[in-house]
Amino acid sequence: MDWNKHCLARALQSCVDLRGHEPALITPKVQRTWAQVQENAQLVAKALIHSGVAKGDLIGLMCANDENWVDVFFGCALIGAITVPVNTRFKSSELQYCLKQADVKIFFTMDSFLGIDFLSLLRDAEPQIDHQLPGVDLPLLDEVVVLGGVAPKGCLGIAEFLARAQHISDLDLSTRIEDVQADDVLLIQFTSGTTAYPKGVMLTHENMLHNANAVSHRIGLTHSDRYFNCRPFFHVAGSTLSLLACLEMQACLVTLPTFEPGAALEMLALEKCTFISGNDTIFQLLMNHPKFDPSKLVLRGGWAAAGPQTMQKIVNDLGIKTICWSYGLSEASPNVVKSDFRDDVQGRIDGLAKPLPGIEVKIIGTDKLSALEPNVQGEICVRGWSVMKGYYGKAELTAQTIDAEGWLHTGDLGFLTEQGHLRFVGRLKDVFRVGGENVAPAEVEEILLSHPLIAIAQVIGLPDEKYGEVCAAYVTLKNHQTLSQDELSMWLKSRIANFKIPKYFAVVENFEKLGMTASGKVQKNKLKEDALTRFNFKH
Repeated sequence: MDWNKHCLARALQSCVDLRGHEPALITPKVQRTWAQVQENAQLVAKALIHSGVAKGDLIGLMCANDENWVDVFFGCALIGAITVPVNTRFKSSELQYCLKQADVKIFFTMDSFLGIDFLSLLRDAEPQIDHQLPGVDLPLLDEVVVLGGVAPKGCLGIAEFLARAQHISDLDLSTRIEDVQADDVLLIQFTSGTTAYPKGVMLTHENMLHNANAVSHRIGLTHSDRYFNCRPFFHVAGSTLSLLACLEMQACLVTLPTFEPGAALEMLALEKCTFISGNDTIFQLLMNHPKFDPSKLVLRGGWAAAGPQTMQKIVNDLGIKTICWSYGLSEASPNVVKSDFRDDVQGRIDGLAKPLPGIEVKIIGTDKLSALEPNVQGEICVRGWSVMKGYYGKAELTAQTIDAEGWLHTGDLGFLTEQGHLRFVGRLKDVFRVGGENVAPAEVEEILLSHPLIAIAQVIGLPDEKYGEVCAAYVTLKNHQTLSQDELSMWLKSRIANFKIPKYFAVVENFEKLGMTASGKVQKNKLKEDALTRFNFKH
């Protein structure tokens, strides 16, 4: 494939040419063929053109995983506009920061979702939505389009916006489509900041489509598959590795507006989905749910960013013998390494995988210069076609992250085997030191997950006068069981070094109340805040 010419419009046209009347998108409300997906995207694209949107303009989108998200994203892509997905869990200050930082010109938003009043959040960020835009707080925001519900006085309803499409000819649209190149930015992904405001990662058509294509071949996705999406589209695991993977392979995407394990199990069975992907938490929630019945599922493939304990359960309990292990980050579009579905099953369970074709990986030490020998842990660095263009509006930060030789410094800990397989150990920022010994939370979590009563485990470091830091563990238990700290400590003594045994231990009902991202990750900064109060630390 000539990636110098590959952009989303051409990929979509290929789907229509080859499988125009086959199913492309299934949500609880709609079922669309590839021809219908293209038709709706073209409608949005024409309306954007009439609204004065030029190539390179930034379009914000805060929406559930539904047909509206696909329409706007694809519509923007057709004419070279850049989608800026907004996390549906953002508060008003985060929303304002995102729209201002990304210079958003038009903002598409739902009126509400999951009990959250999005228009109220937007009103806090820019009060002029009730009068006339642009306003004072977001002076570059020209228009707001409301996807459902009643639009405030200064905004447009989606029907009113789409009516503009009638003023743009097919020739005008075609001319704009032809101007889009593979190296143009397709999307700006705001990373989920935990200690600071997030950064806008600029990803091109080539970054995302090439990544989706390479990953799809590694996991064995084909046009006859139905791929169930567990991730939010505003995260690259949802946009690149679910939505665009289906576009590249001309497969059918099945999605819910948001991930909920019970509803997900029902839809997996109803739509006879054959592929799935997710992280540790997502798969643990599915397999520990009361509705979990593998006999109703026909899953045959997929990938997981998960540890060996969870990978083994996916093979044994979900029955996905070809499940692939995955590592990546937003700045790499996102996937870096992916095991092949034809690889030895134990290697895939153990979390060993080689880089995608054309991607280089090296491990560096604390001097940030020299590459380390095989099997020695250090920072993972990545170079190749999947690396982002940079952080939007942050040239200095980009230079700190991507060095002069093109290496992306990930801030993640791992090692390479002698055969060139990567093993991810954990996030460097999560590693803590107990009496001078490094502890990677992911390692302790893996041991905890092997306990017969533990369903989900999360580990953090807490301050300690004697050792500097010590281990704290939060867990959920299976089937309303009970487990004391003394019982856990006794069980751990023969399985893990003493300094890794949790000094603090809490059994919780779930992690949703403590703080989870919409992509299914526990927010460890929120966990730490809870721990300092729960365990009576002096502030």
